[in-house]
Amino acid sequence: MNQSSTSRISSPDVLRGFVIILMALDHIRDFFGSTPFQPEDLTQTYPALFFTRWITHLCAPIFVFLAGTSAWLYGNKVKDKNLLSRFLLTRGIWFVLLEFLVVNTSLMFDWPWHKGFVFVQVLWAIGCSMIIMAGLVRLPMRWILGFGIVLIAGHNLLDGIRPETWGNLSWLWKVMHVGGSFIPFTDSFGLIVAYPLIPWIGVMALGYSFGPIMRWEPARRQSFLWKCGLGIQVFFVVLRATNWYGDLQDWSPQERGGIYSFLSFLNATKYPPSLLYLCMTLGLGALLLWLFERWKSPVTSFLQVYGQVPFFFYIIHFSLVHLLSKLYYGWEYDFFFSSPDSWPKDYVPNLGLVYLVWALFISAMYFVCRWYGNYKFSHTHWWLKYL
Repeated sequence: MNQSSTSRISSPDVLRGFVIILMALDHIRDFFGSTPFQPEDLTQTYPALFFTRWITHLCAPIFVFLAGTSAWLYGNKVKDKNLLSRFLLTRGIWFVLLEFLVVNTSLMFDWPWHKGFVFVQVLWAIGCSMIIMAGLVRLPMRWILGFGIVLIAGHNLLDGIRPETWGNLSWLWKVMHVGGSFIPFTDSFGLIVAYPLIPWIGVMALGYSFGPIMRWEPARRQSFLWKCGLGIQVFFVVLRATNWYGDLQDWSPQERGGIYSFLSFLNATKYPPSLLYLCMTLGLGALLLWLFERWKSPVTSFLQVYGQVPFFFYIIHFSLVHLLSKLYYGWEYDFFFSSPDSWPKDYVPNLGLVYLVWALFISAMYFVCRWYGNYKFSHTHWWLKYL
């Protein structure tokens, strides 16, 4: 057997590490550099702020895609569809529970029911997609691939369907496709869905279908990644230029100048993730994976430390970043779920501060992640598969 089929390939870990530290940048910006407008608001943003937000768009699609790839690699290792299905089901339920209980508590520093809502995002999307994949993995691979492509390419055809047309089931359409809505459970408690499920399930199914490619010979795999990534990016540019299909908002020339027109072109819709948003991010992800296949250096070794324990990093970083924010600005101030009126009186958004905190935080977390990675790979406790 060749090396590519018998050993762990490092490039997905490096790519995961790359996007995990970008994710930390986005969340540190939320807690240390919040602005009273969205960074994508072309009437108020500026290029450095826009690109600080835009580059982090890579995170969720690549996380979900590689979660699907990891599921195939695990199934290929255990050679048992029943075991794979059970693992995906239990891990998916675990992820959803952690989103509801741990992540929300970390974001709020309070129990969600005291705030009156639960906010669900990427762990929710990954967990629910795993639950669906627990059934899909029993199907032929070509069906799973087709299912993923149809959901990703076709879900924007559903944009015109409004939740109200579903009557008492309007909540279901918000969960599956619309997102960004408050779904009441009672008069005083509800769910805010940032990540509607239909496109994310498609991304995980596509990632699962990509799994066998990771067992190809390196030269063949790298050729595929380069051609596929470049082809998807060309497709994005052509389709985006036409404003014909694939996104809720068209791009347009901006009165503020050519750079803002370019930003408008890049400003694809994330909530819910449009076809163009997923092409832009997953196409770039394929090119980055190609790069990390070919480039071995201290930088990639550094990134790999984070990428081997991404879930561990994700779970603990919210609490740490939130705590640092409160220590810096004062315990009475919060940014994530508050209006600008409640921010410190002398507060001025400072992108330089965001990058400084990010650099220090990532440097410190390197040692924490390296310790946990060494522990995880030197022990065989069953629960380590869930962290």
